[in-house]
Amino acid sequence: MSDSFQFELVSPERLLLSEAVTAVNVPGTEGYFTVMAKHAPLMTTLKPGVVVATLEGGSEQKIFVLGGFADVNQNSFTLLAERATRVEDLDAAELDQQIKNAEEDVADAKTPEAKAKAEHALDQLREARVAVGM
Repeated sequence: MSDSFQFELVSPERLLLSEAVTAVNVPGTEGYFTVMAKHAPLMTTLKPGVVVATLEGGSEQKIFVLGGFADVNQNSFTLLAERATRVEDLDAAELDQQIKNAEEDVADAKTPEAKAKAEHALDQLREARVAVGM
């Protein structure tokens, strides 16, 4: 049996998960990586994607994150997400509407900065759609 460690996933709105886990797969900016017990210290940024936490009992929790930061030490792992939603709570129709609204925001952008910001938001929503396989 694998060693466990403390994992917390926090968004600005709430604490989504605080459990003993045996592994966590995370969408790092440079690609997905897995954290296990006694991992070397690491601090990195995240891209949109699905975090898969394997709980001590063997079950999995899947949470979609829209970016953030990961802070790993030998005894624990804290993930600070910009936005986070449990995969089972995502609504395909709501995501589709948000994508449509974001596409309109891109089209309506008046400045290059506003357009870049709107395109970034649209890209994140599209990644959410792909990441959860809807």
